[in-house]
Amino acid sequence: MRQSFFPVLTVVAVIVALWYAACVPMNGQWARDQAQRAGVELSFGELVADTLSQQRPRLPAPHQVAVELWNSTIVEEATGRRGLWNTGSLSNRSLIYHGWITLSATLLGFAIGTGLGIVLAIGIVHNRAMDQSVMPWAIASQTIPILAIAPMIIVVMNAIGITGLIPKAIISAYLSFFPVVVGMVKGLRAPDGMQLDLLKTYNATRAETFAKLRWPSSMPYLFASLKVGIAAAIVGAIVAELPTGAVAGLGARLLSGSYYGQTIQIWSALFAAAILAASLVALIGLAQRITLGRMGMDR
Repeated sequence: MRQSFFPVLTVVAVIVALWYAACVPMNGQWARDQAQRAGVELSFGELVADTLSQQRPRLPAPHQVAVELWNSTIVEEATGRRGLWNTGSLSNRSLIYHGWITLSATLLGFAIGTGLGIVLAIGIVHNRAMDQSVMPWAIASQTIPILAIAPMIIVVMNAIGITGLIPKAIISAYLSFFPVVVGMVKGLRAPDGMQLDLLKTYNATRAETFAKLRWPSSMPYLFASLKVGIAAAIVGAIVAELPTGAVAGLGARLLSGSYYGQTIQIWSALFAAAILAASLVALIGLAQRITLGRMGMDR
């Protein structure tokens, strides 16, 4: 813990320092223009102070993003709870509210993508025809930019009367199934020839070989692919909210921030998405440690 904490803390400190340093040239021109219009000349200290406290900066300072995160979560959530008590509705300005909307689509899409990926991987490993046909198509599907296909999926789903959570979940599943397919195919093929031959000498069936050898051997690969898949699912859910003009979700916060030039709001929504993704990856990592530990594997 000590060996990993200080290097990480050092890297974070360097990033924050560089971030603060970048705010001065990025936001300095606006400060100079305002001072020139007012007929005053800014000293370097005044220039730095102004670039770190603008309401709509090109690059928000770290403390501005932190304050916005605090106000959009703790403060707004407390306001929302009072509103729930008084009016029966939560605050739609809370990042917790918007994060939950995005998380719902993410989890549903991740479940669909994971299930589809595992089924396809099993078929690819056990059927040569699927290996030759499905796997190339799975690879080719990821060459299509998600920004191009997301509006098409939304329009088609809306045309058949399916709106809300399902279209966003489908886009999340589209991004998350591929890492699971690739990881599980690699994992199910991980046992070497001697292990497979040993089970053949015991007259094991395909199902028994799968249950006793291939499936346990694939667990490390499965959890590694799940970590990639859950992060991709969040990206898919946020991207799916952009072409719909959604009024709720982290994608909606990004849209509203871009419409009104609220760069601090945009950055706070981005950090909220990153925190959400990191939390989900950490939960999968915890499940990995518990599962592999009980199976007697290296964690």
